[in-house]
Amino acid sequence: MYKSPEPPADMRSIARWLFVCCALILLMVIIGGLTRLTGSGLSMVQWAPVMGWIPPMNTADWQEQFTLYQQSPEFIKMNWSMTLEGFKAIFWLEYIHRLIGRLTGLVFLLPFLYFLLRRRIDRPLAWQFALMFILGGLQGGMGWYMVKSGLVDNPHVSPYRLTAHLGIAVLLYAYMLWVALGLHFGQRTVHPPTPRNGFRRAATALTSLIFLTILSGGFVAGLDAGMAFNTFPLMNDVWIPEGILQMEPWYLNIFENLITVQWNHRLLATLVFVAVVSFWWAARRQPLARAMGRAPHLLLGMVFLQLTLGISTLLWMVPTPLASAHQTGAVVLLTIALFITHRLYHAAE
Repeated sequence: MYKSPEPPADMRSIARWLFVCCALILLMVIIGGLTRLTGSGLSMVQWAPVMGWIPPMNTADWQEQFTLYQQSPEFIKMNWSMTLEGFKAIFWLEYIHRLIGRLTGLVFLLPFLYFLLRRRIDRPLAWQFALMFILGGLQGGMGWYMVKSGLVDNPHVSPYRLTAHLGIAVLLYAYMLWVALGLHFGQRTVHPPTPRNGFRRAATALTSLIFLTILSGGFVAGLDAGMAFNTFPLMNDVWIPEGILQMEPWYLNIFENLITVQWNHRLLATLVFVAVVSFWWAARRQPLARAMGRAPHLLLGMVFLQLTLGISTLLWMVPTPLASAHQTGAVVLLTIALFITHRLYHAAE
């Protein structure tokens, strides 16, 4: 068996930079979830892409921001008794979320320009980075488009826009991680013995299923569906609750019916659990490369933890720490599955 040489040092440096960007995106997703859970997302009613870097610096600045918030539907219809001190609490979390998003953009852009000017990035790789930049810009724009949906009449953001905001962030994270893994390990040729093609396809399908389940979780969050049917495994003593198809046309139930949205998320989560256990069992009989290490075992342990977090979040009626941990666990589970999929397609022993 032959091993290809290690990737060039420049490529490994670029990979490390992308891993840092991935960590920042993950942090942004976590804090974004916290803004949703604490009701902080509509506290900043202006986009201010330039001046938004600077938080309120004195009492007059704070009062100006609070006055703007007092004109929003959320204050008028829900938080009319909120004081300036209470406003500061929700403002800071949303400000930190936006700040990390801007910092992530800089951490990506400035090293990219440096590597590009030093001719360390070839044209194919430059196109991959261009796609990352486009996804990042789309993510920021979708974030403000989402917030705007809660600043008109209804003090709740659109579940569609929230799920799109989350989905683009996770897609950007996954794509950036995939490219970083390729640069870190190098595009090595696989030599026999290798896993069967069906096993590779199973890994791809599993990763896609986890991503789909994350998207369904976005609709759960957008509709506050986790606050209803706080029993498991039954939903108020039945497997299929009444009203699951009460909307017309029928497909609206998938996205707008609170009952159906929670039921779908439960179903997808169960499918992920069964799929991971089955994949782990099949992996025991596959000639896996050493580069994968104990990743299948880590995947199995993570899915048990994620299932426990999900059920606990539901039974305890969505406490913020558990709900945040559940969302984070979903991205961690996707990360492990993505790593396994990448190694199955690219790594040599």
